[in-house]
Order: sequence, then structure tokens, then C-alpha cells
Amino acid sequence: MIRKVLTFLLISVAITFGVAIVLILSQRPADLPPGEGLDFTQALAGGQATPQELASIQMRDGFAAQVRRYPSAAEDAPLLILVHGSGWHGLQFDGLARALSDQADVIVPDLRGHGPKPGRRGDIDYITQFEDDLADLIAATAKPGQKVVLGGHSSGGGLVVRFAGGAYGERLDAAVLMAPFLKYNAPTTRSNSGGWAHTLVRRIIGLSILNTFRITALNHLEIIQFRMPQAVLDGPLGDTATTAYSYRLNTGFAPRADYLKDVAALPPFTLIVGSADEAFVADQYQPTMSAVTDKGTYIIVDGVGHLAIVDATETEQAIRELLNGL
Repeated sequence: MIRKVLTFLLISVAITFGVAIVLILSQRPADLPPGEGLDFTQALAGGQATPQELASIQMRDGFAAQVRRYPSAAEDAPLLILVHGSGWHGLQFDGLARALSDQADVIVPDLRGHGPKPGRRGDIDYITQFEDDLADLIAATAKPGQKVVLGGHSSGGGLVVRFAGGAYGERLDAAVLMAPFLKYNAPTTRSNSGGWAHTLVRRIIGLSILNTFRITALNHLEIIQFRMPQAVLDGPLGDTATTAYSYRLNTGFAPRADYLKDVAALPPFTLIVGSADEAFVADQYQPTMSAVTDKGTYIIVDGVGHLAIVDATETEQAIRELLNGL
């Protein structure tokens, strides 16, 4: 009897692994045409004609993370770290960071895998590496007793939510979420993020099965592609765009599967989103998130799109109000 049970289990596991491998091998990255799903006009402007220069901060594994610093002269200024969205890099915050530097020490990193010095573009070493990097960044830049605010746009906002629910969440005093990605199945998410993202669903399912058994050898495979506008790819910053992510980077750039558990762990936060957001459903954030936390302030800016929310006047004002309340 025991032998039959063991045989059945072995056969079941073998079939499961076989299905996973077939799913992974049955789908490959596509030769995508450029897209126009997101308006990069303001992101390409980059704030100032001469943006803040990049500096290096060493992470625990020796990687030289690229950051832009916007120090404040104000006494008791909090530390504000701003995390960019998918496919782009920290330059998208140049204008906002300059404006807020009279009130906070602003740090804007290019997450590894992104920007002009990405390491391996579109990839990281393991799923939780972004969380470790942000913890290292806080440790390297926060002054003793300084309040720490973590902000993010789109996938960067999702990473803020993930960070709050992870091993380092207690290091945050407040959070700023600009049109954050919560999860592909959250009520806030439009199909394929409004046409911006091309997801290799079968690969994701197969790799998720393997990761359930802690098999991570194939986590470097690409599982999502972005329809970057041709104007971006042909422009002077085209070589700094990131058009595809590995399984481990994409997984670590978002809240965990139980995203509401990560949401519930957030410190006091302000969420800002435009009513014309192409990727997310603005009026679904408050009912979705307030079901598990009462720490949020929700602001919908009329007529503003997904990328433009970063430079909206209302966004700067909302962040100032949050900083004033610390």
C-alpha cells in the first residue's frame, strides 16, 4: 500500500513538472511593434535640461546602485526615496524631486536592471533583491533619527507596497503611492495595463509551478514585454529604456500574491492617481485598499494620465502635506 502511494505521488510530481516545462517552452518573447499606450512626453522631458547627475551607492553584494541626490537645507527634513515605474528609470522624478528638495532630502535610485548602468538589464539575482536594495539605500542615506518616506509610481508604487509588507517594513514612517500597481487581478488594474504590457502567461504559470517547489533555475527567463513608444526608442534616451523583465524581477517589482496583506502593512500613506489613467482604474483604489487599512488618503486628479501624474501640481501639493504631517 505504501509503495502504491509513493508511486502515485512520484507520478503526480513528474506530471506536474512536465506540465510546467511544457508551459514554459510553449511561449517565447514576441517581436512586438512599438506601442502608444502610455504618453511619455513629460517623462522624456526629464524635469530640467541638465538633470541631476548620477552617483553610486554600494549595495550589500557590491553592486553600484545609481542614484540622484537632491539634498535639503531644511532642518529636520525627512528622507524621501522615490522609486520609478516599469521600463524607465529615476529621471522621471527629476522635476518633482527638485521641487520637493526644499522640504525633504530626496533620493531617486535607478533600480538595478534599469537606466544607463543597469547591471543586467531587465533582470535581478533573486526575487526579493529590490527590497534588500531599498533597505541598503535607507541604511546608507538616512541620518540618525530621520523620518523615512518611501514613494513610488506605477510598479514603483507596487514595490513600496511590497516593501511595507516585507522584512523591512518597520523602517518606513510614511509612503506615497502614485498610480500604484497592486496586482494583475486587482480591481484597479486594466487588462494588460491598458495595452502597455505584453505578458507571457503560460511561461508565468509554468515558472510559478516550479517556484512552488523552490526550483528557481529558470527564473531568469523573460515573462513580460513593454510596448515602448517609438519616440522613446529613437530618442536620445532610447538606450536607457528597459523593454522586458525576467520572472524574478517582475515578481519582485510588485506586491506578493496576497497583495491586500501587503497593503494592510502600509504606514500612513497618500495615494494619488489621475482620472484619465490608461493603465489603472482610478476610482477602485479607495474601495479596494480601505477594506484592509484606514491609513490612506486618496486623491484623484481630474483629466491626468498615468505618467503625467508624477508632474501634476496636485501630486507635489499632496506630498508636501504628507511631509508636513510627519
